[in-house]
Amino acid sequence: MLLVIDIGNTNSVLGLYDGDHLVQDWRIRTEQQTTADEFSVLAAGLFAAGRIALSSVDQTIISCVVPPMVSILDAFCQKYLGHAPHWVDARSAGAMPILTSNPMEVGADRIVNAVGAYEKYRTSLIIIDFGTATTFDAISEQGEYLGGAISPGIVIAAEALFMKASKLPRVELFTAPDRVVGKDTIGAIQSGIIYGYAALVDGMVARMGREMGSNPRVIATGGLAPLMNRVAESIEAVEPSLTLEGLRLIYEKVRHAGEKGA
Repeated sequence: MLLVIDIGNTNSVLGLYDGDHLVQDWRIRTEQQTTADEFSVLAAGLFAAGRIALSSVDQTIISCVVPPMVSILDAFCQKYLGHAPHWVDARSAGAMPILTSNPMEVGADRIVNAVGAYEKYRTSLIIIDFGTATTFDAISEQGEYLGGAISPGIVIAAEALFMKASKLPRVELFTAPDRVVGKDTIGAIQSGIIYGYAALVDGMVARMGREMGSNPRVIATGGLAPLMNRVAESIEAVEPSLTLEGLRLIYEKVRHAGEKGA
């Protein structure tokens, strides 16, 4: 089976595929201070809970935006899975032309999302990932990665507000308030953050669509995507497993290219 891993700044997502079937997936916190041995204990526990043997993994593909985790995951794969993982970057993805001034600067997670979304929709796209950062990625009708935009993530923006404004309390951001005009401090903060980010999303989508010269489909992923889908008018679909599916697709394309070249 194929193990796919996406290492993000805050959270990491693991998925196990049997062919094109997602058998199980897990979301864990990204711990930069862990070791290969500690990661193996965590992975073995997750697999055991799903009644899956770690030995069933025969290939691994990883996207990572946290450099210290590269050596940890590489050592884990080689020591406990018996093989070296395939690492995703602009050179190794082998699935999509990246039309930026420096393709190697594009985060592996953004490449993976782009591949997964285009494979499913086959049209021009704007992909919004609500993670530690909120990223916007533009994909052409022909399946080319055109570029994108990066803004502070919703949680980061909220934390900055709470840290710098001593009288403002921390508030829950899991549900949108009933009204934009807040009637108390908590309601005003929730409105400003949630509806404010909805306006950011809608504004960015409109501007990017004009620059792209097309009518791109707008796809969202990431932990807060379901919430933002309810308040942003431009989001058309939420794809919770987009990153995992993109990793699987890249692995399949790389494997097939290797078989043809053999």
